[in-house]
Amino acid sequence: MLVEGRIFNLPNALSFLRILLIPWFLYYFHAGYLDIAFVIMIVAVLTDWFDGQAARWTNEVSEMGKILDPLADKLCLSSVALYFLWVGQLPLWFVLFAVLRDILIFIGAGYVKFRHSVVTTSLWPGKWAVGFVSMMFIAMVWPHPFFRQYHLKEFFLYLSTLMLLYSFLLYCVRFFKIHKGMEYKA
Repeated sequence: MLVEGRIFNLPNALSFLRILLIPWFLYYFHAGYLDIAFVIMIVAVLTDWFDGQAARWTNEVSEMGKILDPLADKLCLSSVALYFLWVGQLPLWFVLFAVLRDILIFIGAGYVKFRHSVVTTSLWPGKWAVGFVSMMFIAMVWPHPFFRQYHLKEFFLYLSTLMLLYSFLLYCVRFFKIHKGMEYKA
């Protein structure tokens, strides 16, 4: 059930919380409080999972939530990736690719919303891509030698890149189909 016009509900509050956690994560990580930064990151990842679940469980899927959830994902991913680039922990190519991909998807979603009155939802490969990026960030933040010893950051970096590319191509196909008036199911 789609709830029209409701902005203040549990799923949207969780997406807002995820956005509000960004500066706190960056502050504590930069200040060297890795345990606190790690907990904040885990809370952000959990709110990303739980907001969609809560929307379905409570039948509070809203147009605002369809926009706010992916926007929160894009802000979190971009902010943290740019920070890790700044401190030399992520390569420029990955950050440019991830941020440009998100900007283009956001523009495409805005175009089909205003041109065709279709609010698109996140695609599952996009959710998996965000999950792999989150795992990479967790491997970078968790102060345990296990993650460095087994090069999990690098593993998730390349896995994230593949999933980000794959999901980007699927979003492009979706936007093209909507633009051309082909059958589309939200």
